[in-house]
Amino acid sequence: MRIEILNTGSELLLGNTLNTHGAWFGRELFKLGLRIERQTTVPDGEAIREALSDILSRADAVIVTGGLGPTSDDLTREITAEVLGVELMIDEAAMRSMEAFFALRNKPMAESNRKQALSLVGADVLPNPNGTAPGVYVPPRLNGRSNCAVFLLPGPPRELYPMYHAEVAPRLKALAGLENQNDALELKLTGVGESEVQDGIDAKLAQIPGLEVGYCAHIGEVDVRLIGGDDALSAGRKIVLDRFAPYLVSDDGSSIEKTVVRLLREQNMTLATAESCTGGLISNRITNVPGSSKVFTHGFITYSNEAKRDLLNVSWQDIEMHGAVSEIVARQMAEGALSVSSASISVSVTGIAGPDGGTPEKPVGTLWIGVARLGMETTAFRAFHPRNRKDFKLGASQTALDAVRKNLLGC
Repeated sequence: MRIEILNTGSELLLGNTLNTHGAWFGRELFKLGLRIERQTTVPDGEAIREALSDILSRADAVIVTGGLGPTSDDLTREITAEVLGVELMIDEAAMRSMEAFFALRNKPMAESNRKQALSLVGADVLPNPNGTAPGVYVPPRLNGRSNCAVFLLPGPPRELYPMYHAEVAPRLKALAGLENQNDALELKLTGVGESEVQDGIDAKLAQIPGLEVGYCAHIGEVDVRLIGGDDALSAGRKIVLDRFAPYLVSDDGSSIEKTVVRLLREQNMTLATAESCTGGLISNRITNVPGSSKVFTHGFITYSNEAKRDLLNVSWQDIEMHGAVSEIVARQMAEGALSVSSASISVSVTGIAGPDGGTPEKPVGTLWIGVARLGMETTAFRAFHPRNRKDFKLGASQTALDAVRKNLLGC
């Protein structure tokens, strides 16, 4: 089934609002066994007409987001009606629902809101319990001009996402005649490069009938995406793990921080962090995971040398002799965090984010990571992430989290 997304709104093209709809729809539609064939973004107004006309000529279904509000630049309904050659009329049920929305909040309904109750004659009005703009579903061939189903949805995610689940997904599933569908498996690997992953498994995966394979590289991570039936996925998973099991973060799409939190909870352990160059990013990633409060105790951001000394008991003499970015300082940071926090395990990071501060011995991108654990010898290792500051911090946090993962797994 050829499905396209048409996102409307000048704010999406001006950069004022991040357009997350395409990625979200991609994930949700795939759960139904469907794919997005194309995504288009246009500003408010007449650009919608040209884009919609183009899509109607080739797609089986189009999901249009935005432009259903009460202001003068919200023209999606009107333009869709003109393109399809269908009249607009006030839907009384939608009007009553909108009046109740304002009455519940003890607010007057402006006259301009009335246009939100407009719908195309013969179309289904899609209820919106989270806002004032109902959606619209135009079935195929309603107008005699196109065999493309049209869904008009509000732009705000808090309104769009519930409406999709309640009203759009069931209709798309029926239109597509879905019964059996392929499943997907996403294996997240870290500490290994994309080309190495592909060279190690691609030829073998290609021999599995009915298996679709894809790779996606992020900073410090490679996702291997397998799509197919149960037997194909099982065979593909075995090939990946036979070669890259030590690098596996998860096989259910879970992030490395979610995996670390899960491992900590399973082992009834707690974690503390001691961060210099990452400025709290490791702690931020951990605390983004629901349930992290049960396993995360302290996050020390010791950016200055004085903070390393005063908060983590790092030797000033060692800082002066070896520098803050060194094995001995990374070890002492991890041990200090473990001692002060009374956590079960700690990880430390100290490095040179740049663009200045590097030397021939310690170029920009140099990083030392330490891991301390109760009853075990503290370890430290050097890593290198020669990137811009933002990407350096992300790469450093990924490497540090992977060090914790490996320690918990006994790797």
